[in-house]
Amino acid sequence: MTRILVYEPLSAGDPGTIASLGRDSRARQEMVEAGQSMRDAIAGDLAALEGVELTVAIARQEASPAGRAPHVRAIAPRPAEEAIAFVERQAPLHDLCWIVAPEAGGLLLRLHDAVGDARWIGCDATAIRLASSKRATCEALHAAGIATPLAFAQAGDGAWIVKPDDGAGTQETRLHATRAAADADMLRRQGAGAAAVAQPFVTGEALSISLVVGPDLARPVAFNRQQVQIDAAGWLHDLGVQAGALQVPDPRIPALRALAHAVARAIPGLRGYVGIDVVWNERKGAVVIEVNPRVTCAYVGLSAALQRNLAADILAAHPRDPVREAAGHGGA
Repeated sequence: MTRILVYEPLSAGDPGTIASLGRDSRARQEMVEAGQSMRDAIAGDLAALEGVELTVAIARQEASPAGRAPHVRAIAPRPAEEAIAFVERQAPLHDLCWIVAPEAGGLLLRLHDAVGDARWIGCDATAIRLASSKRATCEALHAAGIATPLAFAQAGDGAWIVKPDDGAGTQETRLHATRAAADADMLRRQGAGAAAVAQPFVTGEALSISLVVGPDLARPVAFNRQQVQIDAAGWLHDLGVQAGALQVPDPRIPALRALAHAVARAIPGLRGYVGIDVVWNERKGAVVIEVNPRVTCAYVGLSAALQRNLAADILAAHPRDPVREAAGHGGA
């Protein structure tokens, strides 16, 4: 049996992540729900695989679901135990660790370091570090000839977006009618010690690509539609995602597929599930907004939509797949 740990800090009650969002904030509640849904989707897929002994991290106040399979167990961190300490304690007890966490504050990268390359399911440290910065990601993709908001920087004083450089989703993301207003917002955030980025606002339909990357492959598995609302004050709100919303014969799919391969080439070290946020612009076509080096909300329900176990594909893309080895399909 291959022992796999699934951990998502908010759904496991990580005090540091909760404090950073505000214990009673709307953002925290939304992100807890999103984190739990991703955790449960991954756990459900892994539990359906033969040869997997699964550990799922839950919050101390969360009841362990009844009827859990014999090879699945739920564990809770110790009281007040921080994410890094919990993962450092649990990782050596497992063969593989599948961690979902925001990039904010370097948390995803620190969790990767706590687990180590051999046990980590997903992107390597280099890719996580680059993708954790929206500014650095756009610069790297722009240099590789991939359309990003930087392609719109010389288009005049249109609308601009200001957001955390390492934020998740639409958290603290605001639309401004002019570059001057965006610059003033940037100054306020920087004065408060926040790392922020200002980019031209790219008009068009918000989409995303679900991509599975291995050492020798990059396979787009779904093209999704994102639902984003902008309120009267310019704040963006994530209203969810329609996984697999774009289907053949949508004429944009060939371009989106080619874009996914180009992004995988441009960012070495992408592995496992990768989410690419895109705006389909009338003039430029697919414009990459950011790259998520981890599972995104589009994963939820995706295995059912694809009619295959996506976790099996992601484990197979791992440089060393103990599940396949245990089943006698390769490896030493």
